[in-house]
Amino acid sequence: MSEIIDALNQLEKEKGISKDKIMEKIESSLVSACEKDFGKDAVIDVSMDRETGNISVFQKKIVVDEVENDANQISIIQAKAMKDDAAIGDEISFEVKTKEFGRIAAQKARSIIVQAIKEGERDAIYEHFACKEKDIITGVVQRYVGNNISVSLDDRTDALLTENEQVRGERYNRGDRIKLYVVEVKKNQKGGFKILVSRTHKDLVRRLFEKEVTEVADGTVEIKSISREPGSRSKIAVWSNNSNVDPVGACVGLNGTRVNNIVDDLKGEKIDIINWSEDPAVFIENALSPSKVVSVSVDPDEKSAEVIVPDYQLSLAIGKEGQNARLAARLTGYKIDIKSESQAKALDSDEDFELDFGDEYDDEYDDGYDEEDYNESSDDEE
Repeated sequence: MSEIIDALNQLEKEKGISKDKIMEKIESSLVSACEKDFGKDAVIDVSMDRETGNISVFQKKIVVDEVENDANQISIIQAKAMKDDAAIGDEISFEVKTKEFGRIAAQKARSIIVQAIKEGERDAIYEHFACKEKDIITGVVQRYVGNNISVSLDDRTDALLTENEQVRGERYNRGDRIKLYVVEVKKNQKGGFKILVSRTHKDLVRRLFEKEVTEVADGTVEIKSISREPGSRSKIAVWSNNSNVDPVGACVGLNGTRVNNIVDDLKGEKIDIINWSEDPAVFIENALSPSKVVSVSVDPDEKSAEVIVPDYQLSLAIGKEGQNARLAARLTGYKIDIKSESQAKALDSDEDFELDFGDEYDDEYDDGYDEEDYNESSDDEE
């Protein structure tokens, strides 16, 4: 049996399969094999020597006066032949020679052992990737499967990057190496497992900064929040617990080397790195970068804010198709209403007019004035 031990030692070394776990499965498989010869009612104990691989099989039977079930009972006469002081009700344990298993039982044991080794290898791979859940991993593109992409992970198993988890516009060739975020590693009912990976998850950005920026990895700089539109732009808010460390500078790196490495991993996705602040007004102002801000009025209860920007900065603050404002709102958790200085002054003038002449105006022209119509016309003028 030494060759079995040598094989198990090699499996443990090369593939990370626990030798003890495999030997436990071999023991249980031999118990199953014994059922072929001795019946399911038989009480079998199998032990495998961890050093030599030698297998000992023992059967346990209850001593009875008259045997009704040969699988788990033994007559008092047979019991006394084995043990002089045997008595009815005692449990007798005796060794069963492996040659007594029979050819069919031996074949079953062999097939179960092979299956145990396969399961052990699969379990080892599962445990390897389960440790990488919520982390990033490098994959190698194998082929397109419809609109999905088959990716090899660590040369140990494959994962499917589904269409929903791909960044729109990214195309790959066979052999391309890509960074993936491991969303989940889950087992299925058949004993296998599935690795869910993503290129669109916002925590892909977080993990890339942790890998690239030492200060983020060691906790000196903390990423407070992230908002992302995959493939286009991300905003991250950072804060330093060390007054001597500039969190934005640390993430950008010398001449932008750190952030540029991350941008390369994200295939050119733009990244805005801004200072986080516990003051929501300051945080919102920072979040609207690169736009300049004149003032921010915050309603913490409603989680809303009104922001005024210079006229020439309005389009920059809102961003193309509203992207900058949208990302800032997600980053801060506030609903943000952005107005130019001209718009704000026009609204102030309207409010002053209503305060000074509102009651008189309503009394005199009650039949002709409708507040909703007035507001709609004001909006149209803007």
